[in-house]
Amino acid sequence: MDESRLLVGLAAVFSGMAVLFALLGVVYNPFVLVVAAMFGAVSYLLWIHGTGRLASRLYARVQRQAERNAGRDRRRDGRGRRGDFGAGPREDWVPPGSRGRRQRASGPGERRRVGPRERRTRAPPGSDGPTTAEAYRTLGLDPDADQEAIKRAYREKVKSVHPDTEDGDEAQFKRVKAAYERLTDE
Repeated sequence: MDESRLLVGLAAVFSGMAVLFALLGVVYNPFVLVVAAMFGAVSYLLWIHGTGRLASRLYARVQRQAERNAGRDRRRDGRGRRGDFGAGPREDWVPPGSRGRRQRASGPGERRRVGPRERRTRAPPGSDGPTTAEAYRTLGLDPDADQEAIKRAYREKVKSVHPDTEDGDEAQFKRVKAAYERLTDE
């Protein structure tokens, strides 16, 4: 059963109990209204979590905070530089629970549901990215290199081209990363 359906169902049960206890509190004892309020609060939390509104509010708050921090960092820098590698908002970022991440194609014309705890995997290698021969050239390896040599070459290459280093190059870093992913996906 889907986790969100279960949570919404539990929220319905708890809200029904809250209504029942509220009626009992009005008729018999006002102290029971406290119990009804607790059941109401629990049902609201279950509902907001089950419908995904809790996560969307949380990620919207994180996004706003990141935008404020990015704006503050740009204002502090008097030389006009922007902190492109900071923890600011990303255009291609999709919050968890949104349609783009929740359903991924598993075959041609086929969609499958991705569970919340399923491990994220890389997209299968397509026409994007380097060919296998280009990947070996980018990492400076022979085509007969084993996985351990690929990993070693990748780590050495990344140290020199990482954007956070003084002589770093973001485009070269992306090429090295794509080459490594191509060679480890096979």
